[in-house]
Amino acid sequence: MATAPLPPSNPEISPVAPQTPPLSQVERVVDTFVAPRKTFTDLRRSAMWWLPFLLMVIVSVAFVVTAAQKVGFRKIAENQLQMQPKQQDALEKMPADQREQQMNIRTKFTAGISYVFPVFQIIFLLIVALILFGTFKVAGGSDVTFPVSLAIVVYASLPGIIKAILGIITLLAGASTDSFTFQNPIGSNVGYFLNPLSSPFLYSLGSAFDIFTLWTLALTAIGFTCVSKVKQGTAFAVVFGWWLLVTLIGAGLAAAFS
Repeated sequence: MATAPLPPSNPEISPVAPQTPPLSQVERVVDTFVAPRKTFTDLRRSAMWWLPFLLMVIVSVAFVVTAAQKVGFRKIAENQLQMQPKQQDALEKMPADQREQQMNIRTKFTAGISYVFPVFQIIFLLIVALILFGTFKVAGGSDVTFPVSLAIVVYASLPGIIKAILGIITLLAGASTDSFTFQNPIGSNVGYFLNPLSSPFLYSLGSAFDIFTLWTLALTAIGFTCVSKVKQGTAFAVVFGWWLLVTLIGAGLAAAFS
């Protein structure tokens, strides 16, 4: 019995695997919070990162303006000085006119640094991207480029915007200004609830274990996993390993110079 002939194949109707549409930078920003793998995978197509950084600048300036109105740079400088008992003790031993002059200098310095913080932030992000790029290149055999590494670090830093916005909200809501600092504006870490004078080391260590910092670290590790051959476990070990090393060094310096 003869078998029925197979129908001729038609290449015009052959199934084609659907391609993932490219994302705009707005979509990338949104997906960083709800679907981060989509954002980081798209960075292999384009490593543009100007929009998330622009958002960081806008929110940073808004935060500084709010703090200037609700707290004042003089009060912020005084709060910061209270966390450095050695410097505060030296200042109190000065004559009144010199002490006032020094506080005016500190106030102006605090204001200036606060407004130009985005400049220091991009320098910091460049350094972090360079360190991670080199580490993954040498230790993990990663094929990721430096521009993509920088884009990963910038997009992964977006949770910091939420922290700044919450800081703005708490200030507008009338939160106490007695202990306000830009470094630790809200209770998103253990250090916020500790007395920095009792143990500068524990305060610095507790402040580092911040919800938004850990979120950023996790996003960074996911980002390098998505764009390179590095395994997820290796990526998390590298990112969190560097963070822990820097955290311990920072806590040690805080204890030594506070």
